[in-house]
Amino acid sequence: MTETQAQTHDEPHRGGLGTRLNWLRAAVLGANDGVVSTAGLVVGVAGATDDRSTLLTAGLAGLLAGSLSMAAGEYVSVSTQRDSEKAALVTEERELEETPEAELAELTGLLEEKGLSNELAREAAVQLTQRDALRAHAEVELGIDPDELTNPWHAAGASFLAFTVGALLPLLAIVLPPPSARLPVTVLSVLAALALTGWGSARLGGAPAGRAVLRNMTGGAVAMAVTYAAGALLGAARA
Repeated sequence: MTETQAQTHDEPHRGGLGTRLNWLRAAVLGANDGVVSTAGLVVGVAGATDDRSTLLTAGLAGLLAGSLSMAAGEYVSVSTQRDSEKAALVTEERELEETPEAELAELTGLLEEKGLSNELAREAAVQLTQRDALRAHAEVELGIDPDELTNPWHAAGASFLAFTVGALLPLLAIVLPPPSARLPVTVLSVLAALALTGWGSARLGGAPAGRAVLRNMTGGAVAMAVTYAAGALLGAARA
């Protein structure tokens, strides 16, 4: 294998490809949430009134509330995960200091479970332990990269941004066109966006795209139909 081929082969493993895919999947799902929730809100309000300022106010309120809620929820969730990862590393470090032979045997067993022979697993465990015992156990036993612990601020910011980007589409679609075109433009724009996010989430998860797209579009269409009906009923009752 040439040096260039080796570099190309190693490329996907740098920078945590799995981590990047998880972030990308979370961004797609966050944008999807922004599209559906904001579309449901503005279409529901449009069922009760066609006043542009009311639609804009409701849409902006929904966008801010949703994006801040997503960011706060993601921050709390990822903070809990990070605390758990840190606690697991502290426990592992203590066990390595107190019972190094038992930890070496444990690492050997874990490597055997991955398909190595006992002799080769023992040799690999010894070498990994000599190089960096904590990292070896963190990666093989816990599935944690000590240098890439989850960052709650990054997660919160990504969720806020993804939701906001998704929410902007139905908000702009409901306030920019003339009154007679607002609903059809919004519905078509939202369904197109949901088809895209459904396709993206399916591709990232390695699932069939057609089913994901159909499921996504159906869910969005039902949400808009229900909220529009509710808004129309409230508007009629108020009149």
